[in-house]
Amino acid sequence: MYPCIDIKLDGILHNISLLKNKCKENNIDFCLVTKMLVGYKKLVEYIIDNADIRIICDSRIKNFSAFSEIDVEKWLIRSPMISEVEDVIRYSDVSFNTELDVIEKLNVEAKKQNKIHRIILVYESGDLRDGCYINELSDIISECLMMENIQIYGIATNLSCVNDTLPDKDNMADFDDTIKKLENHFNRKFKVVSGGASSSIPMLYKNELPESINNLRMGEAVYLGNIPVIDEPFENAKTDNFILKAEIIELKSKPSVPGVKLEETSLIRKRAIVALGKQDVYLPGLKCVDESCTVVGGSSDHIVVDVSDSETQYKVGDIIEFNMSYNCVLNAMNSKFVFKKSFIK
Repeated sequence: MYPCIDIKLDGILHNISLLKNKCKENNIDFCLVTKMLVGYKKLVEYIIDNADIRIICDSRIKNFSAFSEIDVEKWLIRSPMISEVEDVIRYSDVSFNTELDVIEKLNVEAKKQNKIHRIILVYESGDLRDGCYINELSDIISECLMMENIQIYGIATNLSCVNDTLPDKDNMADFDDTIKKLENHFNRKFKVVSGGASSSIPMLYKNELPESINNLRMGEAVYLGNIPVIDEPFENAKTDNFILKAEIIELKSKPSVPGVKLEETSLIRKRAIVALGKQDVYLPGLKCVDESCTVVGGSSDHIVVDVSDSETQYKVGDIIEFNMSYNCVLNAMNSKFVFKKSFIK
């Protein structure tokens, strides 16, 4: 059935093993980010069972509702919407937060459900997505300490998400200093200090992360073996764990520029159209496995591939394979028109 994503489980487990071992060397807990798996329960269960995962992170509470029977700690790593507070308390154990108004609603709902909900507050380290500066964090912590059904679990930071700000010695030292100041001020140690995600790998491998950091959240590096922003694989990583396959529905020679008749130019190229489109994938993130082929464009339901230089004699009905960037995989995994093939029984 096409189009489909061929998911290579051994490669995913291989990457997790490498990253977990490196985290362990640095006294850091490894968390698996599952948002790219978009609620694919069997796949998540398989990875948890075979990689000994204790904590999973996701940005959509709906995905956690599908995982309600999976016995691991579940972290909602996007600040909750007030409209979803009831489900946040029901389906997650921990949520990342930056707004006191939301935390107050979580406290009320947690009391209704007779639960203690743990929160991780987010510090702004310079990427300018979600996060608070130290004075606001201090104010929020003061308020949270008076809430009966909220427990402050830790502090986290995000980098490389919006403005490609990589973790470095300066912003990590600032984060470390913030942690120490807050712990001294409130005379308490945070159980979790989560210092970033896949973009932290260069510092992790050089043992340059501050000692206060005891947690990292990994997604892209696990699934694609890739370090964000740098856009390079980490050492010994498997990078072909998600291969997109699409069927050729047209194969014709056409001018290489639009608006020109076939008989009016010598610039003729062989173009394959595959049954896949922009509603399924992020086109800039697609690269043909056959490196002599090139994605030249597409529409909502069609992708055009120049196959002129390939040694393969493609024909209608053949399959073209693509490597994908993180955003591309995320789109394709979300598409109901793309079949997911992982060989899980």
